[in-house]
Amino acid sequence: MTADNDVGAREREGVLLEHFLETDAPKGYRVELIDGEIFVTGVPVGSHEHCVSELVLQVCRRCARGFDPLPSLGVVLPGRDRDLDDHVRPDLVLVPPDGHYVYNDDPWSPSDGIAMVVEVTGFRPERDREAKRCAYARANIPHYLLVDREWRRVTLFSEPDGWDYGDAHQVSFGRRLPLPEPFGIELETAEFV
Repeated sequence: MTADNDVGAREREGVLLEHFLETDAPKGYRVELIDGEIFVTGVPVGSHEHCVSELVLQVCRRCARGFDPLPSLGVVLPGRDRDLDDHVRPDLVLVPPDGHYVYNDDPWSPSDGIAMVVEVTGFRPERDREAKRCAYARANIPHYLLVDREWRRVTLFSEPDGWDYGDAHQVSFGRRLPLPEPFGIELETAEFV
């Protein structure tokens, strides 16, 4: 009976993934598959986009080592149950331009080679705080930066263990947040207010 249940579950997951991949969202909307649920997120507001822009400017101007900023890149991550992959669109993905990250024309890219993902909270902040954090840790992405506009703080998660991050360094808006190597800068958070 367990084998039949496993086959039925895999079939349902296959149908869910097929429907997800065929979803054609209106321009500006994001469709993501996280922990077996499909989410459609509306067009980000200006203050959200300002935070993303500020991060890009600081990292690109101040880091000694260059990074390619990829806003809204589709990334495939190991799913919570390991059978159904998550498909997310972080607000920002930072990759080193040294060839360790493979660019392709597929709308969904692998997570290998990503130095940091960034999320700026929007309509559903709990998804960024929990589900996406754990998804990025399962993919062993070394750094996850969360700009939490509701709680007015910035958190850098690091040391992924395959299920969650082992370390979190947090500051309130207006304070500086050290970003370790390979970034090696202090992030100014006053502009996120």
